[in-house]
Amino acid sequence: MRPPFEVADIVRRHGDRFSETHRAWLTSHHRRVLRALAQCRTAALGGHRDRCEQCAQTALSYNTCRNRHRPKCLTSARDQWVAAREQELLPVGYVHVVFTVPQLLARLALPNKRVVYALLFRAAAATLLQVAANPKRLGAAIGGLMVLHTWGQRLQHHPHVHRLVPAGGLASDAQWVRCESSTD
Repeated sequence: MRPPFEVADIVRRHGDRFSETHRAWLTSHHRRVLRALAQCRTAALGGHRDRCEQCAQTALSYNTCRNRHRPKCLTSARDQWVAAREQELLPVGYVHVVFTVPQLLARLALPNKRVVYALLFRAAAATLLQVAANPKRLGAAIGGLMVLHTWGQRLQHHPHVHRLVPAGGLASDAQWVRCESSTD
């Protein structure tokens, strides 16, 4: 069942006005994304005829934009990526850590994405590495997987990184040190 509104519906209805209002900071990349979302699953991107193998009924399906900003378009690719990452996991417990950019600084990210997001990644990684290396804490080297999110659940600009960290790490003697509060 199709939801009453999708992101593409909102972009089609309000995209031009949004682009005009915010043209001072919208880049050509932003405009291409909005155009892709507006055209997604419409005749503008072409289509194909699907045929049911059992009853031979046919239906026209419009092509997707395959843009990473539209969740429906890359669900399969995302699922494959997650499955590949799951194969890389160690047989230990994991901790989920989130680093968020304060709202005042988040405004700087819009016109300076590359710089601000790189700083966010470096600061988050350095913080975790320093805390984990401290002998009063874990006293070990850690690894992890970090993913950037630039939007919040309510579709507002909210840059933050999620980091999945093993609940332990390697001590200087190459022995596994388990995190005290770990349940693995």
